[in-house]
Amino acid sequence: MPTSMPDIANQAEAHIEGALDWVGMSNIEMPFMVASETGLPQQVGTRVEAFVSLDDAKAKGIHMSRLYLAIDELANDDVLSGSSIRALLNRFIETHSDLSSQARVSFSFEYLLRRKSLISGKQGWKGYPVTISAVRNGDKTELELQVGVTYSSTCPCSAALARQLIQEAFKKRFSDNELSMEDALAWLGTTDGIVATPHSQRSLADVKVKLTESTDILPIVALIDRIEAVLKTPVQAAVKREDEQEFARLNGQNLMFCEDAARLLQYDLNKNSAVLDFWIRVNHYESLHAHDAVSVTTKGISGGYRA
Repeated sequence: MPTSMPDIANQAEAHIEGALDWVGMSNIEMPFMVASETGLPQQVGTRVEAFVSLDDAKAKGIHMSRLYLAIDELANDDVLSGSSIRALLNRFIETHSDLSSQARVSFSFEYLLRRKSLISGKQGWKGYPVTISAVRNGDKTELELQVGVTYSSTCPCSAALARQLIQEAFKKRFSDNELSMEDALAWLGTTDGIVATPHSQRSLADVKVKLTESTDILPIVALIDRIEAVLKTPVQAAVKREDEQEFARLNGQNLMFCEDAARLLQYDLNKNSAVLDFWIRVNHYESLHAHDAVSVTTKGISGGYRA
């Protein structure tokens, strides 16, 4: 092996000078233990993005291996938390002190939770897409958590149209007959009795929140729980017939357009003092239309997220 090897990043100057906002790597595959507010850390397979600013206009480039090794050290020696992420960003800047004043990192992964069914108590696993991001600028670090929660949405307009058809069918069936409770109940238990049903669809709430700078344990489970509690119709894992029936009841009692879902989440997050800012995108993957119905909203603070 040669006693010394060339280091072009250190020795050469850029052919065209200019500072760059961000230089780094994406799609770094690495396992991490994520600190949990509910107990033991959970291991996840992440895809990491790591960047620093290139402030020196004459420098050829940054030291990407230093970023990678710092991430690898965190993966091996610590859990993913607010404090460890802040330390990682400090490390990025320390190892690029002559080149960079800003750093950023993000971790994307699927977080698995054991979920109980609605009635029977059966349990199954559900996966939630999660992204944790942080940016270091001077002495300030901004920490962000993004989760995706899948739920069912039943269209209020379709429900009203279905009810009208059921009323018409009821009138046609019993208009010339004396109505008895037994006959009505029997008829309602047939396909003729429920002549139409409203359309519903799997939907996605994509929610991004900015956390306080002192946050350590990342509130992944708390945010997921909060979203599911607000929307009331999260998709299920293991189900028995009684769970399916309860799911149908919840859909019938919580009809919603995409606007309704976005406003419910907006109202709830506005009450959470631990959330400095939020961004919400609701997608209803329509079963009636070939396109999706979408609502986007933010907290609306100065300098905050934009829709």
